Amino acid sequence: QVQLVESGGGLVQAGDSLRLSCAASGRTLSSYMMAWFRQAPGKEREFVAWLAWSFGNTYYSDSVKGRFTISRDNAKNTVYLQMTSLTPDDTAVYYCAAATNSVRRLLSSDYPYWGQGTQVTVSS
Repeated sequence: QVQLVESGGGLVQAGDSLRLSCAASGRTLSSYMMAWFRQAPGKEREFVAWLAWSFGNTYYSDSVKGRFTISRDNAKNTVYLQMTSLTPDDTAVYYCAAATNSVRRLLSSDYPYWGQGTQVTVSS
């Protein structure tokens, strides 16, 4: 079992930056893939960013490419989502997810482990 705890959400203004953290416990993540998803009110959960822990490969949705960066800290067993140039469209609950795989997966149904989510609100 993997337990995930997100932190770092908050209220920011358009154009600001924010860094989300996802601390994992219960397993070392060397054979896992990690992802960030988000869900805005009234919308389905959508993929944001993906990382293969062992190789460090990353992948992003078109809506955040060039603005968001996913990274990991092996020593802290933590994955991050650095978000820059935020817009009101980025307002959502952001979730960290994990799965035992290293092949890129972009569907929420591919991830059995989830954090509780952290709210990001971007005001205009």
